[in-house]
Amino acid sequence: MRKTDAPSAPAAPAAPAIQVIERMFSLIDVLASREDAVSLKEISEKTGLHPSTAHRILNDLALGRFVDRPEAGSYRLGMRLLELGNLVKTRLSVRDAALLPMRDLHRQIQQPVNLSVRQSDEIIYIERAYSERSGMQVVRAIGGRAPLHLTSVGKLFLAMEEPSRLRAYATRTGLSGNTRNSITQLPVLEKELARVRQQETARDNEELELGVRCMAAGIYDDQRKLVAGLSISAPADRLDEAWLPRLQATAAEISRYLGFRGQ
Repeated sequence: MRKTDAPSAPAAPAAPAIQVIERMFSLIDVLASREDAVSLKEISEKTGLHPSTAHRILNDLALGRFVDRPEAGSYRLGMRLLELGNLVKTRLSVRDAALLPMRDLHRQIQQPVNLSVRQSDEIIYIERAYSERSGMQVVRAIGGRAPLHLTSVGKLFLAMEEPSRLRAYATRTGLSGNTRNSITQLPVLEKELARVRQQETARDNEELELGVRCMAAGIYDDQRKLVAGLSISAPADRLDEAWLPRLQATAAEISRYLGFRGQ
């Protein structure tokens, strides 16, 4: 009989092939962990580098404006990193960031996964991962719109509003409903949004379309601003609470790609 190969061990995280680059990364990580300038002594202790080695690399980084020296013996991140960061930011697209994680989540749950953004008093669907096997009879097309208060993602955005702006939204829209489950009274909506803020997720309980329920989690950018929402749609009797942690993890992954740092 032919012998089967033993399972290979998990690959170790890749490390830079050039030692000085690895040291440079460690120095930048230390500076990034602090808002104020860091002394050479502390940098040396945290990186394990000899002070003379750290000093030499930091001075070279300062020449390229990747590091600043506000005073002798202390360092902080430089303006060149901000310039490059802004350049990267302008090239980021929430749709591009979300596409692969959305598809992966859809493969796990076999239900439609939707990406939506706010536009005025509505949310607009900008991407979707779904298949015919999902069993969904009603699937909103990309580019479709819906009132904020009738959708799970829309509630995420409304939950961020000041009370006066929420009242203004209710006045403008009249909180019109689509189904018998739609929230059409401001006190009821306020109570629902308080729950959204507490749980950091939102639901649509057949409020937009009968027979369809949704759950949503927010996507945030590097300024901690809610820029989009990720939602799962399913037949009302098949929405599984076990999907929620996966949804939250996927939304967090997309947020990290956009530069979000936080809980």
